[in-house]
Amino acid sequence: MGYLCPQPVVGHGALILSTMMHRWMNACRAPRRRSLAALALAAAIAMPVATAEAQTDPATASIRVFYDALLDTMKHAKELGVQGRYDKLAPAIRAAYDLPAMTRIAVGPSWPSIPPEQQAALVDSFARMTIATYANRFDGYSGERFEVDPAPEPRGANRIVRTKVIKTNGEPVTLNYLMHGSGDNWKIIDVYLSGTISELATRRSEFGTILKSGGPKALVDALRERGEKLLKSG
Repeated sequence: MGYLCPQPVVGHGALILSTMMHRWMNACRAPRRRSLAALALAAAIAMPVATAEAQTDPATASIRVFYDALLDTMKHAKELGVQGRYDKLAPAIRAAYDLPAMTRIAVGPSWPSIPPEQQAALVDSFARMTIATYANRFDGYSGERFEVDPAPEPRGANRIVRTKVIKTNGEPVTLNYLMHGSGDNWKIIDVYLSGTISELATRRSEFGTILKSGGPKALVDALRERGEKLLKSG
């Protein structure tokens, strides 16, 4: 995942340098300070002009910011405790994830028929469970690191950002993120464990079963209960 550095083109600059050096060496009557200034100018002209470094893709940048917050939380996990980790990660997760869109996708076709107040309750309980899951699982640091592929893969109007969590023993775990957005604002709408297992597909199957048996309220209650258990056991 390295970057390719452009090779400098110095032909024109080298010719200018050669000409100016020749003139400088033969300008015996010129003051020394003037001659040194001429040499410095010639060297500057001969150097290749630095091109502006390509800006980081905004989807990739969003993941990097999220991982920075996650890594910092892991490093202070013990002193923070599970509730502290929850509080620290909450703004980072809400910024990185489009939690309302993820809730809507996970619920599926029945979403439009759910009353607005229950939709809001579902989004809130899903968000809390998601944050609690991170707070529970990332409860320490043993030298793990995150790698982010700088070149996302276009997926229609969306993008896939490929990443790896490198465990202490060097074993990589692939986590890819499906992101949507525009301009500089890109957010996660699905996570692929091992690069292929869709979190939302799994959630949709699970949520569908609960909705079929108990309706939206049952799903809200189930999500809230799961979030609370994660915080108590973290």
